Amino acid sequence: MRQNVIIATAFASLVSTSAFAADLPGKGITVQPIQSTISEETFQTQLVSRALEKLGYTVNKPSEVDYNVGYTSIASGDATFTAVNWQPLHDDMYAAAGGDKKFYREGVFVTGAAQGYLIDKKTAEKYHITNIEQLKDPKIAKLFDSNGDGKADMMGCTPGWGCEAVINHQNEAYKLADTVTVNHGNYSAMMADTIARFKEGKPVLYYTWTPYWVSDVLKPGKDVVWLQVPFSSLPGEQKDIDTKLPNGMNYGFPVNTMHIVANKAWAEKNPAAAKLFSVMKLPLADINAQNAMMHAGKASEADINGHVDGWIKAHQQQFDGWVKEALAAQK
Repeated sequence: MRQNVIIATAFASLVSTSAFAADLPGKGITVQPIQSTISEETFQTQLVSRALEKLGYTVNKPSEVDYNVGYTSIASGDATFTAVNWQPLHDDMYAAAGGDKKFYREGVFVTGAAQGYLIDKKTAEKYHITNIEQLKDPKIAKLFDSNGDGKADMMGCTPGWGCEAVINHQNEAYKLADTVTVNHGNYSAMMADTIARFKEGKPVLYYTWTPYWVSDVLKPGKDVVWLQVPFSSLPGEQKDIDTKLPNGMNYGFPVNTMHIVANKAWAEKNPAAAKLFSVMKLPLADINAQNAMMHAGKASEADINGHVDGWIKAHQQQFDGWVKEALAAQK
């Protein structure tokens, strides 16, 4: 008798779960996330994917493409969303792919994303370097020469990223082109070389951003220092932005926010997903901590999925609240 009760209870549970699944707004709809080739972006992308799965959507693995390709793919409907829209850094690419007419962007996913130029603290203190403008002096620039041509070698970023256009623009605007060579290439490979140089006690000059693992290895204030810029100067859509902070410091880049951006037509047909995209929030410190774990060797697909599971478990009430709010928007 007891066995029959257990079977009946299990069957009832299965039926109610199936009925609930049938009611979920994402049933029968497949979602295609998109991100860049920076594997550290997978954590925040997968977090959004997990929440979408709770709404009944079938979510594919993220496609890894250059940012500009990502925006055009979302605009055309070939992809559904990205969780790594930097504002204002990506404004030119966002506008070029159709802007607000093509994209749905509501809410703020991550706040306080910083970026800029750094040099090793030892060289900064020895030669009193605080501003990138000082690299116009050939004697100062030569300190950062790594290939013997007498010019400073600055580590830039991967071609096609938003930072590439800003760095190139500022190198001209601050009249550094005669004394500074900006090297763009594979960021991870260049960063490995920069860290190796630092460990050898050689001067380093590089661009980076947060959240990212680099500032966990070369710690600002302890190992390296941020350089200020002489004045605000940004290209394209960002040209009118004043990057000076309230305390008077100016590091050349505005503090960015990150947003979840989706295909607008798709979002209009999927109000639950649209609501979810607008309410999700992820602390910058949590991304930094996860990125540091990846850099320490926990970077496999299984590791990252484990990090996502761990984050959800630690913030279950908040996560469930997002899903509940999203479901309510469908009615």
